[in-house]
Amino acid sequence: MRMKQSYVRLLPRAFKRFGFLSARRTLLPTLAFALHPFVLPPSRKPALFTMNILPPMMTVWYHVVRKYLGDAVDVVIFDSSGTLDPAAFPGARVQKFLNLYAATKSDIFLRKIAKNRRIAWICDDDMFPVSAEMLKVLEREFAIKKTAAVSFRPRGWWHLEIHGESFEPISSYCTAFNRKILVEQENLSLRPAHGNTHPSHIGKPPGRYDTCDKANESLLKRGYRCVVVPEEERERYLTGFSGVSGAVMMLQYFKSPEQVLQYYENAPEENWSGNMLHGTLAALLSVAIVQELYTALKGTTYPLPSLPPREEIEKLIEIHRKDMRPDQRKHDAMIRTAEKKLKAAL
Repeated sequence: MRMKQSYVRLLPRAFKRFGFLSARRTLLPTLAFALHPFVLPPSRKPALFTMNILPPMMTVWYHVVRKYLGDAVDVVIFDSSGTLDPAAFPGARVQKFLNLYAATKSDIFLRKIAKNRRIAWICDDDMFPVSAEMLKVLEREFAIKKTAAVSFRPRGWWHLEIHGESFEPISSYCTAFNRKILVEQENLSLRPAHGNTHPSHIGKPPGRYDTCDKANESLLKRGYRCVVVPEEERERYLTGFSGVSGAVMMLQYFKSPEQVLQYYENAPEENWSGNMLHGTLAALLSVAIVQELYTALKGTTYPLPSLPPREEIEKLIEIHRKDMRPDQRKHDAMIRTAEKKLKAAL
């Protein structure tokens, strides 16, 4: 029982450890920002915001954004690793910032940094815009009165039921907001909340509103449009991974590839029936792919000393594929599709 509990508890411990270590590099810049927050100047351009704890991921993300969105957006990056070199992201505003909740950082962007912009666009750093058509979608949808948000990646495992209608939750993975509606008129926050009783598609009730969900519900109840771009269309515009932060924590926690592999090899069999082992292993594969993409861009590998070779990660995935649920198999397929799209997009 003790070993089983240790496997369950390792990831939360790793997150706490990362938060402490990264704070040594981000605390003072965060305090300085709190005293004198920067504000983007007035412009018709959307302000595009992301957060990062894995520098090679940021390099790939920014390359793709500049290639496909160019100068049509102004980019703001919150660096919660404290290790990004701002000179590597010309044209972007890079701010070292404590690794607080994503909703907290997003609210700061919406309320302070982007207050001179009509469209404030939040995009996770593992979500990669690969088409300039996204800008036309935003222009088209926000031209319609009462449009509060446009999402390119909704949540797929539950739905909102409001006034007898069903709606996909817009999420905050890659969503643009009319900040005048969201912030100035409705004074909404992207904070999570308890008490989510909306229907799920997998039997397990949500229980909790994740980042943006409660605001999404409020906007719909108040009669605003929260647009989810149709799946066939958005698949052409966006690709990416999911849950990569778990792998980053593992790579920070362990000191060598051998320790990482041993963690999975020694895991109790019953633990493979849950989410954590499959999820972090899939995330390690995503990081290995990002490392390959970074190398293709830079001609050198980024130092990730505890990342196992990709072939060893793939072996573990194949060994435990029999334990995967349908949603975990779908996640694995998503990763491999993202790899193909990103290699083509570079």
